[in-house]
Amino acid sequence: MTEQVPDTARWKLLLEAVVGIGADLSLDGVLARIVRVGSELVGARYAALGVLGAGPGKRLRTFVHHGMGDDAVLRIGDLPTGHGLLGLIIDRPEPLRLHDIAEHPASYGFPPGHPPMSSFLGVPVRIRDQVFGNLYLTEKAGGGDFTQADEDIVVALAAAAGVAIENARLYEEAARRERWLSATAEITRLLSGTTLGSDALQAVADRAREVAAADVAWILAGDADTEMALEAVSGHRVDAALLEVLARQDALAAEVARTGVPTSLPALEADRLGPAVVVPLRNAAGIEGVLAIAWEPANVDAFHAVDAALPAAFAEQAALALQVARHREDQQKLAVLEDRDRIGRDLHDLVIQRLFAIGLGLQGAGRRVDQPEVAAKLDTAVDDLDATIRDIRRSIFALSSADESTDLQSEMTRIVDRAAANLEQRPTLTFRGPVRTRITPRVAPHLLAVLGEALSNAVRHAGPATVSVSLTVGDEIELVVRDDGVGMAGEVAESGLRNMRDRAERLGGTCRIESVPGSGTAVVWAVPTG
Repeated sequence: MTEQVPDTARWKLLLEAVVGIGADLSLDGVLARIVRVGSELVGARYAALGVLGAGPGKRLRTFVHHGMGDDAVLRIGDLPTGHGLLGLIIDRPEPLRLHDIAEHPASYGFPPGHPPMSSFLGVPVRIRDQVFGNLYLTEKAGGGDFTQADEDIVVALAAAAGVAIENARLYEEAARRERWLSATAEITRLLSGTTLGSDALQAVADRAREVAAADVAWILAGDADTEMALEAVSGHRVDAALLEVLARQDALAAEVARTGVPTSLPALEADRLGPAVVVPLRNAAGIEGVLAIAWEPANVDAFHAVDAALPAAFAEQAALALQVARHREDQQKLAVLEDRDRIGRDLHDLVIQRLFAIGLGLQGAGRRVDQPEVAAKLDTAVDDLDATIRDIRRSIFALSSADESTDLQSEMTRIVDRAAANLEQRPTLTFRGPVRTRITPRVAPHLLAVLGEALSNAVRHAGPATVSVSLTVGDEIELVVRDDGVGMAGEVAESGLRNMRDRAERLGGTCRIESVPGSGTAVVWAVPTG
């Protein structure tokens, strides 16, 4: 009876431990409890649980230990990763008892500062057919070896631990799903407010990276048939080199955009980025880009913990929220434009007509006045009314463009208005031909740059009283910027205006300078239509 009391007590302790372990849903708490109970059950001075990584390498990603003081841990340094005798049990997951660790052929030895260990018992911790890790026990109390009874009770503990670990992992998986759902709701709520454009895309990238515990996340906008543009990047260590790496992923992004299938990759760039998940941004209108999440090679376990279906669902909901937000923004712009149209009609139908009638009345009165001074003042008043009418018409045109419009005529008007602040009079601006429809996006940036440079030269060097700008679109696109300033010498024109000439030649056109000292300057910039 005296020999059976410890065994009975051990099985009772095991039962109590199983109940306690099953009540803990924290994986870290479960692991710590297992190693402590294992040490108590068999009288081992040291106990440890090595948790296998999720990747194909089958190395240890976590090593939970018991019985070793903090000072000893600091002296040893890095924890084991699964080589030597520990690696043997990983490769052959079955119980192993040894009298002396050092005598086994697979023994890898101990690092400096490691306490001496001889007797050894190792048992795999299984979750059905999957090995989660291994429980290691060393230094049997009293200096003896671990027995078959010790092995049996530790195998029973490992079996119960496997169930508890699976429950804890399921709980963590549910928590991860909850975080993705919360992130989706947060993004939807954010985009239902005032967050739009690039800020909205940045918010999507930031939230995806945080929930996935990733090192970097980015969004490429576009579809499979066009060049995809990098719109948002989120990460703690985003630099020029990383941006260059991300820019090289456009082929992968185009493939995901074409197929609409989420893709997981084991590695993108070995030197900077390890595994990645790329998912489409899909809404009711189709796929308009991709969301990519990547981890550095050292954080590969976080990648394996992510189910690609979760970021895919998050990206789809975010894309729908972005589409709704854009539609709401378009409706707001439409309401503003409708109000501006109403104001424009009122100005045109009421104000301009009244001013025009007043001008006609003043002209008629001027013909019946005998005093030249009075007639001259009336003529001046009529001219002022004509100028006022032109200003009102220009204001009506400005009202027809949204504040953020990229319309070419609006952009040219803004450039002229900026130059007017440094001139005696506002430059006149004239458009002829189908300016809105015939000038392509390829030509427009060059044309605007040339206009800005020509006006800048006039302001800085010519000292003009008047400046005129005309844009004519027919068989070719011709921009003429003319001033009545001091003119310029030939060599100055050649050196100072080379950039405008280069832009014209790049588009198959020409740029010529017409200037006579004292008689002003004209820049004539012409390129083929389209």
